[in-house]
Amino acid sequence: MQTEVIFAGFGGQGVLFGGQLLAYAGMDEGKEVTWIPSYGPEMRGGTANCTVVVSDEEIGSPIVHNPTAVIAMNRPSLDKYEPLVKAGGLLIVNTSMVDRKTTRKDIKVVEIAANEEAEKLGDQKMANMVLLGALLANLPFLPQESIEKALKAHLPERHHKLLPKNYEALEIGAHYIP
Repeated sequence: MQTEVIFAGFGGQGVLFGGQLLAYAGMDEGKEVTWIPSYGPEMRGGTANCTVVVSDEEIGSPIVHNPTAVIAMNRPSLDKYEPLVKAGGLLIVNTSMVDRKTTRKDIKVVEIAANEEAEKLGDQKMANMVLLGALLANLPFLPQESIEKALKAHLPERHHKLLPKNYEALEIGAHYIP
């Protein structure tokens, strides 16, 4: 089975980190993975996205035209990627940064005010983890525990104090199942 995910938003929202965690978790689970980041020259506020492919078999191409799932952290990302989600696929929308409803009726849509949920934890930077938790709850191609293990294994030691909040953010997102 192959799952393609596009994680998209503004720079500084943890888009690339969220995708990288998916890739690490897939590798740690013995899967084949690709991770392709794409971002503008701005440090924060510019567009950023990454494509992650996780597969049980060799991946023929890392290029994805119609992803299985999209996490749209802002309005421009929703506008760009909503039409591309594969029919029957999954679209997760951060309603904190999106001011319109989705239009597709042939995909599963999960709406989360991820910034507000992360703020309840005391850190808006956890919004990406909330959305990642929702992704894995609605499309369980990897167990949530694999993301938790990847966080611990690949997060620099100096940030390990943030692990419990990250785990909590994943759990909050996992409750968003329509």
